[in-house]
Amino acid sequence: MVAQEEDTTVKEPLDLIRLSLDERIYVKLRGDRELRGKLHAYDQHLNMILGDVEETITSVDVDDETYEEIIKTQKRSVQFLFVRGDGVILVSPPLRSA
Repeated sequence: MVAQEEDTTVKEPLDLIRLSLDERIYVKLRGDRELRGKLHAYDQHLNMILGDVEETITSVDVDDETYEEIIKTQKRSVQFLFVRGDGVILVSPPLRSA
């Protein structure tokens, strides 16, 4: 039982990622991109392989006449995606109830 308890404790930041394996996570990337998908694998550089991914790309344009900001959102689904770690800003594990 003690070994199992040690497996679920968070002592280092990557432990939180390890506990999220095979669960859906949220990843915020540079370039106003967001991903939601199932974490299949990762490494110490935060390179990740995600499955059943929904990618959201947000862009802001300015209207030339009114100078109003126009926010556009594009979404796409991808079966598998390799995410390079140097583009990762934030990784949010799934919500867990205590």
